[in-house]
Amino acid sequence: MPIDFKLQSTLHVGIIMDGNGRWAAGRGLPRILGHRAGVEAARRVVEAAPDAGVGILTLFAFSSDNWRRPPAEVDALMRLMAAYLENETARCVARGVRLEVIGRRDRLDAKLCRAIAQAEAATAAGNRLWLRMAVDYSARDAILAAARGLPELSRDALERAMGPPVDLLIRTGGERRLSDFQLWESAYAELVFTRTMWPDFDGSALVGAVREFHGRERRFGAVPQAPVYRQEAWLD
Repeated sequence: MPIDFKLQSTLHVGIIMDGNGRWAAGRGLPRILGHRAGVEAARRVVEAAPDAGVGILTLFAFSSDNWRRPPAEVDALMRLMAAYLENETARCVARGVRLEVIGRRDRLDAKLCRAIAQAEAATAAGNRLWLRMAVDYSARDAILAAARGLPELSRDALERAMGPPVDLLIRTGGERRLSDFQLWESAYAELVFTRTMWPDFDGSALVGAVREFHGRERRFGAVPQAPVYRQEAWLD
């Protein structure tokens, strides 16, 4: 999906926000309090992203597989997301943040759908940060849906139909897997895994990850400009 508006930066960072439940359990708290702390972490990261040079920020808020969680937890998450959108819309407008929700909407309740539509409409003019929240999202389903909508299937056509490519993908909480998040878009993303639980992640952690990204050499399958040849031990 091409970007149809001008952004101050096109650096795309995707974040798998993991560790809310474990953060709460480690403190003897109910899991919902971990999710509430995760909302505060999201607010901090969104505020820090433009100054960190991030133009597109995609946050994995709720996976299509998360419907398997206990109904009470799912209901609490839906209410938290609706409250976040309602509370943060004015702040997003003031900060030049354009908000978009990606993923399925047919399984979301009416209140959350209204909050999404209102937030998207109110923030449509933002060009400092494109904030994308993945809700009821599955990368495999997104690829299938994009492919089904194409008159002719080709890599170039699918590339245009999908979202912007991810440059840096961060996963908090210590796990090292993509969990069905941005699979097509992350084909050449630089990966950063941190043991920091999402509620403890903040702007300085984002800046550190972006700094690490800029220190890496992205070759996209090519060879380095000035290749360094090393004798590998297994060749001896």
